[in-house]
Amino acid sequence: MTAQASSEIPAESTAVAPARPKVPSVHMRALITWLAIFPLVSLGMLLLGPIMEPWHPVLRALLLTALVVPAAVYVVVPRLMAGHGVLSRKVVERAAQRAARKSA
Repeated sequence: MTAQASSEIPAESTAVAPARPKVPSVHMRALITWLAIFPLVSLGMLLLGPIMEPWHPVLRALLLTALVVPAAVYVVVPRLMAGHGVLSRKVVERAAQRAARKSA
């Protein structure tokens, strides 16, 4: 009875699952993070630079990072990762369509 139960394959597992994009590599995540941080730092320096000019450089860096890091982590990076996911899914779908056309 146990041999029979282990040899049965559920019908759900035999169905072909749609191809899914891979998780972004560490290099792609680093690029996405840089794409979020660089514009925020540039904009922060441009807007806050004149105000913070007389401040000590450590205090300038403290304020700038206190504003940029949360903005990047909670707003910009998640949106860029979602955009990357959309593009990755489209690439995988196109590859699956091409493979289906070749096999047909």
